[in-house]
Order: sequence, then C-alpha cells, then structure tokens
Amino acid sequence: MIDTSKLSPEELAKRERFDAGYISGQAPVFLSIERSVCGCDYGGNSWTTRAEADEMVSHLNLVRGRRLIVIGAGAGWPGIYMTHVSGCDTVLTDLSSAGLGIAEERARKDGISKKVTIAHADAAALPFSSGSFDAICHSDTLCCLRRKRAVLTECRRLIRQNGRMVFAVICIAPGLSPRDHERAIANGPEFVESDTDYDMLLKQTAWSVIQNEDVTPGFAASCRRQLEADNINRDELEVQIGCQELELRLAKWQSKLNAIKDGLLVRNLLIAQPEMGSTKKLMSLNQ
Repeated sequence: MIDTSKLSPEELAKRERFDAGYISGQAPVFLSIERSVCGCDYGGNSWTTRAEADEMVSHLNLVRGRRLIVIGAGAGWPGIYMTHVSGCDTVLTDLSSAGLGIAEERARKDGISKKVTIAHADAAALPFSSGSFDAICHSDTLCCLRRKRAVLTECRRLIRQNGRMVFAVICIAPGLSPRDHERAIANGPEFVESDTDYDMLLKQTAWSVIQNEDVTPGFAASCRRQLEADNINRDELEVQIGCQELELRLAKWQSKLNAIKDGLLVRNLLIAQPEMGSTKKLMSLNQ
C-alpha cells in the first residue's frame, strides 16, 4: 500500500493527470505519433527514442539472468523493450496504476510476462531488499519528481555493488537570467527545478558518475518531430481532443522547442555506479 501522505497536493494531482494521459495515450493516433517521434508505440511520455533505449541496454550490460528495475515505468517504455531485447528480468515501478496496467498487458502481448514484475510503489520508498538489482533505469523521471535526492538514495540502496544506473533527465541550463529561468520552468516538466546539479546529487547519494552525456540535440530533434507529427495528424487529433486542446498542444510543443533552441533547457544521459567504500555514507543516508 502506498503512503500517499508523503505526496504533496501537486504530486497527487500530477499522478491523476498521468493516469488519464496513459489511458488516452492508447488511442491509435497517439501511438502513431509516438512511432514517428520515438520509434515505439507504448503510450509512453518520456523522450527516450529506440536508439537511446538500445544505448541504455548496452550501458547496463543487460543480458539474461541480470535483474533490472525501472523507476517511473509508466506504460512500459522503455522497460519492456529493454527486457525483450536483452532477456533480463525486470521490475516496473510507478505510482500510476493505469500506466502499470497498460504495461502489464503489453508484456503479456509481447510474450515476456514471465520476465516482467509490476510494482505499484513510490520511487522514494520501494518495497525491495537492499542490493536486489544489477541495474536501474529511469527515463525523464527525476525531472518530474519533487524528491529527487530521496529517489537517488533509494536507488543506491537497491543496487548491487557491481551494478549500474542509467537515466535521462531534463534540466534547466545554468547561468540563466531570472526571466529566462522562469521561461525554462514554464517549458520544462512540472518539477524540473533542482537545488543542485545532478552530478552533485549523485555524489551526495553515494554514487560515482561514469558518464554525463549532453543529449540535447536529440531532444530538440524529437520535439521537432513531435510538432511535425501533430500537424500531420491534425484532423485525427481534433476528433480525439478537440480543436481548442489541439491548438494548446501545438503551442506547447513550439514553446518547448523554442526554449531548447534558445539554450534554456538541456537533456542529459547519465551513467553511474556505486561509490567505492561508501557503506557508512549509505547507512547515514538511510537513517
């Protein structure tokens, strides 16, 4: 049972929106657009492309017998795909029961339901023993969560000493003017702001950064494809969501693309491993 008392009203409202979004995202027009933008059709809401998912599989050394946990798994992208191509055993976690229900059905249709476990759980308080996983993945999840440090601490508790974590995250570019900072917030995920950068957050939570790759050009290209695909599918989208909502949606994509092109929002792919000799530090974080 999830302790929702620890979730803010904003987080609870976001969960309700995500539930509704996952359900509506199964409409054929949205799945068609997703194929154009990311090369997949799960009804997901991250910017992870198929090429990026393949890269994550490689970074995590996923093979049959290894155990992966996906934080903020939503409707199953890219976790189910990563399971399918690697043969690993995967736990999909999310607060959204609607998203996980869709993911469970997709795993069954893809013939890998025995490889996939569903866990309706808070990312900052996961119901698994310490050192349970060889690999951790999350795609544009931390930028949608308020308690970023707590989630990274929980991930550190779950990872085995020789394990790895890979995640993509959208960030506000450093050194912006107050006006540009506000514009970045308006065009980023709901909780895109962080009190420090992700390299420092990882260090504070007993992780060592192996690689921090700027994948903003790919982010911009995906956003551009999103805008183009919506315009191509304008008639079907009008039937699905109405004219007014479609115009708002198109304006949102254009505004986001402009913010990326103006250097206000960046997207990074980070690879991390447990910090060596960090047992005492980890114990203090979990107290």
